[in-house]
Amino acid sequence: MTPEERLKHLGIELPEAPKPLGSYVPLVRTGNLVFLSGMLPLVEGNLSREGRVGEKVTVDEAMEDARTAAINALAVLKSNLGTLNKIRRCVKITGYIASAPDFTQQPLVLNAASDFMFEIFGEVGKHARAAVGVSILPLNSPVELDFIFEVS
Repeated sequence: MTPEERLKHLGIELPEAPKPLGSYVPLVRTGNLVFLSGMLPLVEGNLSREGRVGEKVTVDEAMEDARTAAINALAVLKSNLGTLNKIRRCVKITGYIASAPDFTQQPLVLNAASDFMFEIFGEVGKHARAAVGVSILPLNSPVELDFIFEVS
């Protein structure tokens, strides 16, 4: 199955690609690498929830948000590349998790995005990554993810 067929099989319809919230572009391609700007868990232009994980946001909610941010990343890719079939590899994901001072499960939160990439792209979806706890993110988002993809 192609990545787009897998999305359809899972009942996932890609949303319209989120618009930048500042003075930047959502995607930069150099050679065969595509760098995505930070993806928030926006749904129809609004955050699904606000707050830090381990305080106002549960791990399960943050995992949902990480998956939503990954879906938004695919929407940006498709809107710029025309198809997800050009993806040759998910190279790296960096996940920033707004964390309560004693919260240490950032890798667990980011697993939702990592597992989703594998679910959609198979072996090509396996990637390097970093899960980073931060005190606050734009718009008080619980998570923000950035991605590097190899494309044809």
